[in-house]
Amino acid sequence: MVASARKRRFLSCSHRSQNEVKNVSAVLEETATPLRELPPPLAAAHARAEAQGLPYAGSVAPVDAWALVQAGQAVLVDVRSAEERTFVGQVPGSLHVAWATGTSLQRNPRFVRELEAKVRDKDEVVLLLCRSGKRSALAAEAAARAGFAHAYNVLEGFEGELDAQQQRGHHDGWRFHGLPWTQA
Repeated sequence: MVASARKRRFLSCSHRSQNEVKNVSAVLEETATPLRELPPPLAAAHARAEAQGLPYAGSVAPVDAWALVQAGQAVLVDVRSAEERTFVGQVPGSLHVAWATGTSLQRNPRFVRELEAKVRDKDEVVLLLCRSGKRSALAAEAAARAGFAHAYNVLEGFEGELDAQQQRGHHDGWRFHGLPWTQA
Protein backbone atom coordinates (compact mmCIF):
# COMPACT_ATOMS: atom_id res chain seq x y z
CA MET A 1 0.00 0.00 0.00
CA VAL A 2 1.33 3.45 -0.72
CA ALA A 3 2.81 5.23 2.29
CA SER A 4 0.39 8.17 2.35
CA ALA A 5 -2.64 5.86 2.44
CA ARG A 6 -1.09 3.93 5.33
CA LYS A 7 -0.36 7.18 7.10
CA ARG A 8 -3.93 8.47 6.63
CA ARG A 9 -5.36 5.23 8.01
CA PHE A 10 -2.98 5.28 10.99
CA LEU A 11 -3.70 8.93 11.74
CA SER A 12 -7.45 8.39 11.55
CA CYS A 13 -7.36 6.38 14.77
CA SER A 14 -8.15 8.91 17.49
CA HIS A 15 -6.40 6.98 20.27
CA ARG A 16 -2.90 7.57 18.82
CA SER A 17 -0.51 9.58 21.00
CA GLN A 18 1.48 12.49 19.56
CA ASN A 19 4.72 10.45 19.87
CA GLU A 20 3.18 7.51 17.98
CA VAL A 21 2.06 9.84 15.22
CA LYS A 22 5.50 11.47 14.95
CA ASN A 23 7.32 8.12 14.95
CA VAL A 24 5.09 6.53 12.32
CA SER A 25 5.14 9.65 10.16
CA ALA A 26 8.94 9.70 10.23
CA VAL A 27 9.24 6.00 9.34
CA LEU A 28 6.72 6.24 6.51
CA GLU A 29 8.42 9.30 5.05
CA GLU A 30 11.84 7.58 5.24
CA THR A 31 10.59 4.40 3.53
CA ALA A 32 8.39 6.01 0.89
CA THR A 33 9.95 6.29 -2.56
CA PRO A 34 9.49 9.82 -3.87
CA LEU A 35 7.79 10.03 -7.26
CA ARG A 36 10.81 11.76 -8.81
CA GLU A 37 12.90 8.57 -8.32
CA LEU A 38 10.50 6.42 -10.33
CA PRO A 39 10.58 6.14 -14.13
CA PRO A 40 7.80 8.33 -15.65
CA PRO A 41 5.28 5.51 -16.32
CA LEU A 42 5.62 4.28 -12.72
CA ALA A 43 5.46 7.78 -11.26
CA ALA A 44 2.22 8.42 -13.14
CA ALA A 45 0.81 5.02 -12.12
CA HIS A 46 1.79 5.65 -8.51
CA ALA A 47 0.10 9.07 -8.50
CA ARG A 48 -3.11 7.60 -9.99
CA ALA A 49 -3.08 4.77 -7.44
CA GLU A 50 -2.66 7.19 -4.58
CA ALA A 51 -5.49 9.39 -5.87
CA GLN A 52 -7.76 6.34 -6.24
CA GLY A 53 -6.74 4.89 -2.87
CA LEU A 54 -5.51 1.64 -4.41
CA PRO A 55 -3.87 -0.77 -1.96
CA TYR A 56 -0.89 -1.35 -4.30
CA ALA A 57 1.59 0.85 -6.18
CA GLY A 58 -0.49 1.28 -9.34
CA SER A 59 -1.24 -0.02 -12.84
CA VAL A 60 0.77 0.33 -16.04
CA ALA A 61 -0.03 -0.20 -19.72
CA PRO A 62 1.44 -3.28 -21.43
CA VAL A 63 3.71 -1.21 -23.68
CA ASP A 64 5.12 0.64 -20.66
CA ALA A 65 5.55 -2.64 -18.77
CA TRP A 66 7.60 -4.13 -21.60
CA ALA A 67 9.75 -0.99 -21.87
CA LEU A 68 10.48 -1.13 -18.13
CA VAL A 69 11.40 -4.82 -18.32
CA GLN A 70 13.64 -4.24 -21.36
CA ALA A 71 15.39 -1.37 -19.55
CA GLY A 72 16.06 -3.59 -16.54
CA GLN A 73 13.87 -1.40 -14.33
CA ALA A 74 11.29 -4.08 -13.47
CA VAL A 75 10.64 -7.79 -13.31
CA LEU A 76 7.55 -9.23 -15.01
CA VAL A 77 5.63 -11.91 -13.11
CA ASP A 78 2.92 -13.84 -14.95
CA VAL A 79 0.22 -14.83 -12.44
CA ARG A 80 -1.86 -16.93 -14.85
CA SER A 81 -2.13 -20.69 -14.41
CA ALA A 82 0.45 -23.03 -15.92
CA GLU A 83 -2.25 -24.22 -18.31
CA GLU A 84 -2.93 -20.69 -19.57
CA ARG A 85 0.75 -20.07 -20.16
CA THR A 86 1.15 -23.36 -22.01
CA PHE A 87 -1.91 -23.19 -24.23
CA VAL A 88 -2.39 -19.42 -24.71
CA GLY A 89 1.20 -18.17 -24.64
CA GLN A 90 3.67 -16.40 -22.39
CA VAL A 91 6.10 -13.50 -22.31
CA PRO A 92 9.72 -14.59 -22.81
CA GLY A 93 11.79 -14.11 -19.67
CA SER A 94 8.80 -13.60 -17.39
CA LEU A 95 8.68 -15.30 -14.02
CA HIS A 96 5.70 -17.48 -13.17
CA VAL A 97 3.82 -17.46 -9.87
CA ALA A 98 0.23 -18.61 -10.29
CA TRP A 99 -2.42 -16.57 -8.47
CA ALA A 100 -4.86 -19.45 -9.00
CA THR A 101 -4.22 -23.01 -10.10
CA GLY A 102 -5.85 -25.81 -12.04
CA THR A 103 -8.73 -25.72 -14.46
CA SER A 104 -11.08 -24.49 -11.73
CA LEU A 105 -8.66 -21.64 -10.88
CA GLN A 106 -8.56 -22.24 -7.15
CA ARG A 107 -6.73 -19.46 -5.28
CA ASN A 108 -3.09 -20.43 -4.69
CA PRO A 109 -2.57 -20.24 -0.90
CA ARG A 110 1.21 -20.22 -1.45
CA PHE A 111 1.19 -17.22 -3.81
CA VAL A 112 3.06 -14.81 -1.51
CA ARG A 113 5.64 -17.41 -0.44
CA GLU A 114 6.29 -18.36 -4.07
CA LEU A 115 6.58 -14.70 -5.08
CA GLU A 116 9.02 -14.05 -2.22
CA ALA A 117 11.11 -17.04 -3.37
CA LYS A 118 11.33 -15.74 -6.95
CA VAL A 119 11.60 -12.00 -6.22
CA ARG A 120 13.83 -11.77 -3.18
CA ASP A 121 14.15 -7.97 -3.08
CA LYS A 122 10.84 -6.49 -1.94
CA ASP A 123 11.97 -3.05 -3.13
CA GLU A 124 12.27 -4.26 -6.73
CA VAL A 125 9.61 -3.10 -9.19
CA VAL A 126 7.29 -6.08 -9.78
CA LEU A 127 4.86 -5.98 -12.71
CA LEU A 128 2.07 -8.55 -12.41
CA LEU A 129 0.35 -9.86 -15.54
CA CYS A 130 -2.74 -12.06 -15.94
CA ARG A 131 -5.27 -12.64 -18.73
CA SER A 132 -7.19 -9.36 -18.52
CA GLY A 133 -5.74 -7.37 -15.60
CA LYS A 134 -8.15 -8.49 -12.89
CA ARG A 135 -6.32 -11.36 -11.15
CA SER A 136 -3.07 -9.41 -11.42
CA ALA A 137 -4.70 -6.51 -9.53
CA LEU A 138 -5.59 -8.93 -6.73
CA ALA A 139 -2.04 -10.33 -6.87
CA ALA A 140 -0.60 -6.79 -6.68
CA GLU A 141 -2.71 -6.13 -3.60
CA ALA A 142 -1.49 -9.36 -1.94
CA ALA A 143 2.11 -8.53 -2.85
CA ALA A 144 1.78 -5.02 -1.38
CA ARG A 145 0.32 -6.46 1.84
CA ALA A 146 3.32 -8.81 1.99
CA GLY A 147 5.69 -5.84 1.84
CA PHE A 148 6.48 -5.50 -1.86
CA ALA A 149 6.85 -1.73 -2.08
CA HIS A 150 6.50 -1.50 -5.88
CA ALA A 151 3.87 -4.04 -6.93
CA TYR A 152 2.10 -2.92 -10.11
CA ASN A 153 -0.75 -4.42 -12.10
CA VAL A 154 -0.32 -4.66 -15.88
CA LEU A 155 -3.51 -3.24 -17.37
CA GLU A 156 -5.37 -5.17 -20.07
CA GLY A 157 -3.50 -8.40 -19.27
CA PHE A 158 -2.09 -10.85 -21.79
CA GLU A 159 -5.29 -11.37 -23.79
CA GLY A 160 -7.35 -8.27 -23.02
CA GLU A 161 -11.04 -7.81 -22.31
CA LEU A 162 -13.90 -9.60 -24.03
CA ASP A 163 -15.31 -7.77 -27.03
CA ALA A 164 -18.91 -7.71 -28.33
CA GLN A 165 -18.38 -11.17 -29.90
CA GLN A 166 -17.15 -12.54 -26.55
CA GLN A 167 -13.58 -12.84 -27.85
CA ARG A 168 -10.34 -11.50 -26.42
CA GLY A 169 -7.37 -9.85 -28.07
CA HIS A 170 -9.20 -7.74 -30.66
CA HIS A 171 -8.88 -4.34 -28.99
CA ASP A 172 -6.43 -4.54 -26.08
CA GLY A 173 -4.00 -6.76 -24.20
CA TRP A 174 -0.31 -7.69 -24.42
CA ARG A 175 -0.64 -9.63 -27.67
CA PHE A 176 -2.89 -7.00 -29.28
CA HIS A 177 -0.11 -4.41 -28.83
CA GLY A 178 2.33 -6.66 -30.70
CA LEU A 179 4.56 -7.22 -27.69
CA PRO A 180 6.81 -10.31 -27.56
CA TRP A 181 5.25 -13.65 -26.65
CA THR A 182 5.80 -17.32 -27.36
CA GLN A 183 3.59 -20.38 -27.36
CA ALA A 184 4.60 -23.92 -26.39
